[in-house]
Amino acid sequence: MLRLALPSDGEMAEPTLQFLRSCGLAVERPSVRRYTGVIPSLPDVVVLFQRSGDITAKVDEGSADAGIVGLDRYFEYRVEGGDSLLLIDDLSYGRCELVVAVPDAWMDVTSLADLIDLSVELREKGRDLRVATKYPRLVQRYFYEKGLNYFTLVKTSGAMEVAPAMGYADIIADISASGTTLRENRLKSIDDGTVFRSQACVVANRRLQRDAEKLATTKHLLEMVEARMRASGYYSIEANIQGPSAEAVARQVCAAPELAGIQGPTIAPVYSKEGEEGWYSVTVVVQQDRLVDTVEHLRRVGANSLAVVPASYVFGQECGAYRRLVEEPKREGLSP
Repeated sequence: MLRLALPSDGEMAEPTLQFLRSCGLAVERPSVRRYTGVIPSLPDVVVLFQRSGDITAKVDEGSADAGIVGLDRYFEYRVEGGDSLLLIDDLSYGRCELVVAVPDAWMDVTSLADLIDLSVELREKGRDLRVATKYPRLVQRYFYEKGLNYFTLVKTSGAMEVAPAMGYADIIADISASGTTLRENRLKSIDDGTVFRSQACVVANRRLQRDAEKLATTKHLLEMVEARMRASGYYSIEANIQGPSAEAVARQVCAAPELAGIQGPTIAPVYSKEGEEGWYSVTVVVQQDRLVDTVEHLRRVGANSLAVVPASYVFGQECGAYRRLVEEPKREGLSP
């Protein structure tokens, strides 16, 4: 069984289930107290519901084969040079930012440059700038890259927005989606203070490379996810057009190449109920921003009975995420 770890808590829990459902991979969980589930359309998968902060470690150590997690948590908790691989870095949901925020009362601190100056002043007075965060790895790397060298990280697992008010930190670095929580706690983000931009991603353990059955199941899962994401914003238009031949109809449709579909139109003969000859069914797949223009173009070349439906899946020539998994160099000495 392929062990797929999904968030059991936090902002990503329900959106992840909704996303998989939209991919045709609906998860069934007998109750919220049960930490395993199944995907009926993929019977060789067992779903493991895990705390969001634990998923990266579970994939790294191999107790889960793959997982969906926030990109921020993946880069914060992954083992450098470890066994986890990033297969899809953006699932188009769970978007948020790791930002540096300071008290509203700090009127003179509005940018990272101001914060750097303040840290120097504090160091001259014998102490460092104290930063409360759940992301010490990302924050430390960011500060060093930006030239902020005098600081102390205060790791916390609670509601860190109160840290400056309680006095155990001067500022915070935390995840924010809208900024509402910061404002309600009299904090403000600073210019150039975005440490990391995050969204939901797919990760896997490289040991999958050595298990043919799990690889096949993983490929099925990744194909469905990629095709569903690729289909977002695409529409299929089907219309009937009369012409002397399929080739002639194709030339008319392709007279506007940008409105003729991804690769071009699909054309097939229509067997008219009235016995009329020369009718062809034309199908094109276009992006949403070209939908109306394409309908107008097809009308101009004689189309009628136009039917438009959103594309459910658009499969490419290959699955990019699966290719990344199988082409990642295998490591010697790893047990299956």
